[in-house]
Amino acid sequence: MIPASGPLRVLIGAGDQRWDGWIPTGREELDLLDPTTWAAWFGERRADALLCEHVWEHLTEEEGRAAARLCFGYLKPGGFLRVAVPDANFPAPEYQNAVQVGGPGPADHPAADHQVVYDHRRLSAVFREAGFGVRLLEYCDDSGQFHAHDWDVETGPIYRSRRLDHRNREGHLGFVSLILDAVRLSPAP
Repeated sequence: MIPASGPLRVLIGAGDQRWDGWIPTGREELDLLDPTTWAAWFGERRADALLCEHVWEHLTEEEGRAAARLCFGYLKPGGFLRVAVPDANFPAPEYQNAVQVGGPGPADHPAADHQVVYDHRRLSAVFREAGFGVRLLEYCDDSGQFHAHDWDVETGPIYRSRRLDHRNREGHLGFVSLILDAVRLSPAP
């Protein structure tokens, strides 16, 4: 399952999502709250990159901090974790209703177990406290203004992003994510 050589790029909480060059995993293989699954899966290998799209909001903030520390330990120095979550500052009421903690509708709705809706400061702090350097890629500021910095989709695609999501066309933003890269710059704090 893990390649013996070459870059190791792992998609955490993949569900049905697949990207070329990325190894998809589910909670059974890599549980963000269970270090034993990580030790068993990785062994002595360390990842070049981890990708986690719309998973972190399903953890409490404290669980998110523990998961960030766990990911830090399984990345090579210079490796990164790209994370996307719903953005607390996106100024569309229907979006905020859909992503709110507890979510709308039945228990099987994707947002039904959302624990946190992050803004850029709060999510960045989760990763900085784990020892990461943080670079915001897409986010809304406190006034709801959307910001997007150049980032290479080939280094870690996020479907729910300005460029890839089908709801974002012809200058209209129908669905955005707060996306950041958490880069392992040094040993764990």
